[in-house]
Amino acid sequence: MAQAEAQVGTAPPALARERPFLSFWQIWNMCFGFLGIQFGFALQNANVSRIFQTLGAEMSELPILWVAAPATGLLVQPIIGYMSDRTWGRLGRRRPYFLFGAIFAYIALIFMPNSPNLWIAAGMLWIMDASINVSMEPFRAFVGDNLPEKQRTTGFAMQSFFIGIGAIVASALPYMMANWFGVSNTAPAGEIPATVKMSFYFGGVVFLVAVAWTVFTSKEYSPEQLAAFEADKTPEERGEAAALRPAAKYLGGGLIWTVVGAAFTFWVAASGLDQQLYILGIGLIVFGVLQVAAGQLQKAGMTANGLYEIVEDLFQMPRVMRQLAVVQFFSWFALFAMWIYGTAAVTSHHYGTLDVTSEVYNEGANWVGVLFAVYNGFAAIAAIAIPFVARKLGCRPCHAINVLLGGAGLASFFVIKDPALLWLPMIGVGIAWASILSMPYALLAGALPAKKMGIYMGIFNFFIVIPQLIAASVLGLIIREVFGGRAIFGLVVGGVLMALSAVAVMLVDADAEPK
Repeated sequence: MAQAEAQVGTAPPALARERPFLSFWQIWNMCFGFLGIQFGFALQNANVSRIFQTLGAEMSELPILWVAAPATGLLVQPIIGYMSDRTWGRLGRRRPYFLFGAIFAYIALIFMPNSPNLWIAAGMLWIMDASINVSMEPFRAFVGDNLPEKQRTTGFAMQSFFIGIGAIVASALPYMMANWFGVSNTAPAGEIPATVKMSFYFGGVVFLVAVAWTVFTSKEYSPEQLAAFEADKTPEERGEAAALRPAAKYLGGGLIWTVVGAAFTFWVAASGLDQQLYILGIGLIVFGVLQVAAGQLQKAGMTANGLYEIVEDLFQMPRVMRQLAVVQFFSWFALFAMWIYGTAAVTSHHYGTLDVTSEVYNEGANWVGVLFAVYNGFAAIAAIAIPFVARKLGCRPCHAINVLLGGAGLASFFVIKDPALLWLPMIGVGIAWASILSMPYALLAGALPAKKMGIYMGIFNFFIVIPQLIAASVLGLIIREVFGGRAIFGLVVGGVLMALSAVAVMLVDADAEPK
């Protein structure tokens, strides 16, 4: 392995026009940091609703409290992508962000379960999620930078494998702490159980160590080498040829979006509707204001700055990226529904309790952690098989089948009554999760210019975050008004949306398939 590591990212002779193939262990080292990153995300996904409810949150308040996670991703990922595209130093292009994000995520994971009240916990979620996003965002571009097109499906699948392995352990940590190590699983009202605290402490250490492994065992190609890899591409393929979007379109479109957002926000306030709906109104206003700002910057000739370039690249993104945005919207809305309502659905529908201080509730919440570990376990297994299936069927049919299995799994929570059998639908959810974390990126990476790999991967995150923000805005209202507050229907809605994602991926251009 030492010999393989020494060769990672070494200069190809005479600045070769194609990326050389990397060994298994080189790809392994590149992706190992995702083990730690997923420790952070899995602890967050499986336990934050539990922490919020323990600190006094009502079920209808969970979506608005969860808005911190997607909102920070929406802000952080394109900025980090833009900055990493322009970074080069002793640690390379992407790796400085891996390391600094991991350090701050470690600190946040230590503090999160010690939050004294609900609003400090919500604030800590912002900090924790921002730190995890700083570490995570460049990892997607890292694969696009370092691997030839034929190996990118393998690279993204390897990331999915580590995501699955990390989440297996992290999701089940409270259960293991209680049942294997005898750590107390209950606490006085308003206090977080010791099982959750110890899990977050352990997760922080794993996060830092795993990311450091990738930082110090992997290398990167220099800007000159990356430019050589792009030499045979057209200016348009290199992200250089597109004419700037006219300032008038930015100004006119921005004004319309701002007015619509303001009118919607006023209507929500005047009608006394759910506060979560303010997220939609504010989002529309922000999108409009950003367009107006881009138009003014262009008129002033000030286009060489991060704000303008991010907005411009958003409107100039490749056709395949636009198509995949629809796929991402449906699948991530479904996942967010599961993360928000998974604990509440199982504890109420299968364990029959809403009392967050009861032993039964905490037993059910721990079982949800095990179920999350199960789907991540099957995701790790599926990640090994997905590249082979994708080569036989193509990435698009492979992904469609996988997310259909996930949708069937989520919907079946409604009909399965015995909580001991809930691991069965998690097989489908795990297969879908592995596919969602790899197939869209494998389809996308070949359509992106190397010089903008980071910023476009950051912008692609918009279509992960926006459905989560919309879910945070409307899911609470839908569950309360349409389904009588029954959290189990959050999972049913997720199943339907997974099926729509399968339809959408088959509408992606066939030439997006990796060569």
